[in-house]
Amino acid sequence: MFAMTMTYRHLGRTGIEVSTYCLGTMMFGAVGNPDHDDCARILNSALDQGINFVDTADMYSAGESEEIVGKALRGRRDDVVLATKVHFQMGEGRNRSGNSRRWIVKEVEESLRRLRTDWIDLYQVHRPDHATDIEETLGALSDLVHQGKIRAFGCSTFPAEEIVEAHHVAERRGLMRFRTEQPPYSLLARGVEAAVLPVCRRYGMGVLTWSPLAFGFLSGKFRKGQPIDMSSGRPALAPARFDPTLPQNAAKLEAVERLVEVAEGIGCTLPELAVAFTVAHPAVTSVIVGPRTMEQLDALLKGASVALDDATLDRIDEIVPPGTDLYDPNAAWPPPALTDPAQRRRPLVERAAG
Repeated sequence: MFAMTMTYRHLGRTGIEVSTYCLGTMMFGAVGNPDHDDCARILNSALDQGINFVDTADMYSAGESEEIVGKALRGRRDDVVLATKVHFQMGEGRNRSGNSRRWIVKEVEESLRRLRTDWIDLYQVHRPDHATDIEETLGALSDLVHQGKIRAFGCSTFPAEEIVEAHHVAERRGLMRFRTEQPPYSLLARGVEAAVLPVCRRYGMGVLTWSPLAFGFLSGKFRKGQPIDMSSGRPALAPARFDPTLPQNAAKLEAVERLVEVAEGIGCTLPELAVAFTVAHPAVTSVIVGPRTMEQLDALLKGASVALDDATLDRIDEIVPPGTDLYDPNAAWPPPALTDPAQRRRPLVERAAG
């Protein structure tokens, strides 16, 4: 263990104080680390080093992550700001996903059971659901706050226009509003700087960002001119993100080389620079780090003492301009407007009549 100083910020205007590093637990369970005891050690080590913010989701390893977190937090629940999410398919059958009142009201009970708690501090809608009226979603979440089952609620990976719409609906209908947003944000994916982060600041929302290491590209493992093993690990799961022959991946590798120089120039590692960069944005409350091992946790937390001056941030802006995405950080969940041709093409009969 190493000496470090954790800092804390208020989560938007909720009055809740959280650490600038949030422990993400997506890697707890079958998808990452199936050893429950080891995961508990990682979580408790994070708490011992000053983290008081833990983020999970019902769909992480099909509920296993929540179960691990629930067991690991025994005796320490009151010291932790606990966040989880709802939206993605859970189990077989219809009506077991989405943002409807029916599903939210049912699934929050399952999360409470798995987490072994009577309340959730931050309940987040994991993705937009264009089949459900946002008023329905906000109404269900508002009721859960009034019932004491959740303390606040937020959204995750919502485009700026849908955050604005949700706030307007809440105001018109007298409902509670989204208090936080959880967007993807990294040195290589700065698109949220254009609208999402400014909107969050305007509405006084807390922001907890995910994927600060750009799906591993900022871990230091993938370098220009070095072979990438496409048969295992992340490259095997998402080859399009790592194939160095693809132009967007070549651009990422080029940027990584220049960012390594920036990190070395200020005496830190590339992962430390990556995490410190996200925390430096004035709209960001906390950055989610998702270690699979204790070694990964310790390496990431070393960056908590890294502060980036204007000269360093200017150099980063030259490498990846503000508001620029060198890859699509949300490629796994593209919006229906882009994936459903029927939403982009008028029926042939109507086109002929016109």
